[in-house]
Amino acid sequence: MTEQLIGKSIAQAKPHRPVGQAMWRGFLGRCPHCGQGKLFRAFVKSVDNCSVCGEDYTHHQADDFPAYITITIVGHIVLGGFLAMETLVILSNWAHLAIWVPLTIIMSLALLQPVKGAIIGLQWANYMHGFGESSDPKSSE
Repeated sequence: MTEQLIGKSIAQAKPHRPVGQAMWRGFLGRCPHCGQGKLFRAFVKSVDNCSVCGEDYTHHQADDFPAYITITIVGHIVLGGFLAMETLVILSNWAHLAIWVPLTIIMSLALLQPVKGAIIGLQWANYMHGFGESSDPKSSE
């Protein structure tokens, strides 16, 4: 760990954590630190600690942000698909309901856990909400 001069005091610089790699590992449901341990114990319940490297995840604060991101992604895809379908094919309202409602539900459920994992990975990589508050002895990468 290197020292970094901030103002007149010397503070310890934290080791760099690659954001893209941490978010991808989280998106895959793996520990952002080691990439081996599982990040979730239930559908959207994260584990307290990684079973491989011991990283603590009790203090992450993803809250409702993954749901907002999921709604934005699914909304853009469904709305674009609906408008494209409407210009190409004439369907009844019931046919549209039969296509778009199940697709919206399935996509939302499929994306919620990966998006939450990516948000936890983002928080871990940027030392947000208590990640790295200790001396961070697990920083082997």
